[in-house]
Amino acid sequence: MGAATAQAISPAETLLFQTNHLKNVRAPLTLTYAFRKAGSLEPGFDDTVEVVLAEGEAAGKPSVTMHFLSGTRQRQTPGVEGAEGNPALLGFLEHDIAEMKRLTGGSSNYFRKRIRLALAEAAQVRPAHFTYGGKRVDGREVSIEPYRNDPLAKRFEQYVPKRYTFVISAQVPGGVYRVGSALAGPAGNAPLMNQTLTLVSTTKDKR
Repeated sequence: MGAATAQAISPAETLLFQTNHLKNVRAPLTLTYAFRKAGSLEPGFDDTVEVVLAEGEAAGKPSVTMHFLSGTRQRQTPGVEGAEGNPALLGFLEHDIAEMKRLTGGSSNYFRKRIRLALAEAAQVRPAHFTYGGKRVDGREVSIEPYRNDPLAKRFEQYVPKRYTFVISAQVPGGVYRVGSALAGPAGNAPLMNQTLTLVSTTKDKR
C-alpha cells in the first residue's frame, strides 16, 4: 500500500479488519447471507453465502469455512482456523474485485490496492441504524469511492463513481450486517450495478 503502510491504521481499517467480529457467536453455528446482484449493466441474480463456524483448536476462536455463492458461481475460499474476522466481508470484496477485472480487463491487484488506499485515507465512517430480527440495531457504516481521483481512471471511466458501503455492528451475529457496492447510471437512469450481501439468519448446528 506504499505510504499508507507507514500511517496509523485508520478507524475504517480498524472497524473492518482489526476487530474480532466473531466474538459474539459460538460454534457450531451457520451465518446465512443473502447475495443480490441487480442493475442495467448485466442480468441480475439472487444467491446465498454461508459462513460455517465449527469448534476450533483455540478456546473461543472457531474454525470457519465459507460457501460463497452456489453452483457455477461459487468461489472457492480456504478455511480459517482460529478466526476472528468475518470472512463474508473479504469474500464479497474478492468477488467484486474479480468482477471488476472481468468487466474492465484491469488488474486484480490494482483494484485491491485502490480499495485499501481508500479505506486508509478517504473512508467516511458514520453511525448506522437498521432493523435486524425485528429490533432496532445500532452500528457503524463505512463508505468509500476508491476510483475518485484515480490517476488511471480514464481506463475504466464508467466505474469512477462506484461506491462501497460496509455496515458493521456488534449487536448482530458475526458483526457484519451488510456489504455492498453500487454503480450509478447516467442521471435519471437506473443504476448500472448494485451488489449487496446482507445477513438474514443464523442456524445453531446440531454437531
